[in-house]
Amino acid sequence: MLIQTPEQMQDFGLRLAKQLRAGDVVVLKGELGAGKTALAVGIGKGLGIEGVSSPTFIISRVHKAEVPLIHIDAYRLLLSDTRGFEFDDLDITTSKEQAITVIEWGDSLVNRLSDEYLLIEIAFGRADSERVLSASGIGQRWAGFSL
Repeated sequence: MLIQTPEQMQDFGLRLAKQLRAGDVVVLKGELGAGKTALAVGIGKGLGIEGVSSPTFIISRVHKAEVPLIHIDAYRLLLSDTRGFEFDDLDITTSKEQAITVIEWGDSLVNRLSDEYLLIEIAFGRADSERVLSASGIGQRWAGFSL
């Protein structure tokens, strides 16, 4: 799928949110500036949540809604050389089974959280603003999923 603007990325997230349900885990993979947070903002809007932003410095944020959104940015975890500063130690107060979890930079960590997840890869396109999205569903929940 080709995305040409940040607004289109948010719109895609809004449409994707309509297909998500409590317990789902979505992993967003892409370089810095690829649009992972814009996609998470759109998912939040689709869940009726305003004010979703990157949790880079706090690592995780829970947004309250009918189905809450757990938004994790694992970038700092991957860069940390501090022993004990681990993904498993995040104090997420909302059960992941009752929420939708979106993890930026989480492709190497997601197996600690779930055996089933949707991996969305965002790559830079030919033009500066273009992004190419691809999705891989891992597990029975995502069998047959396509963008």
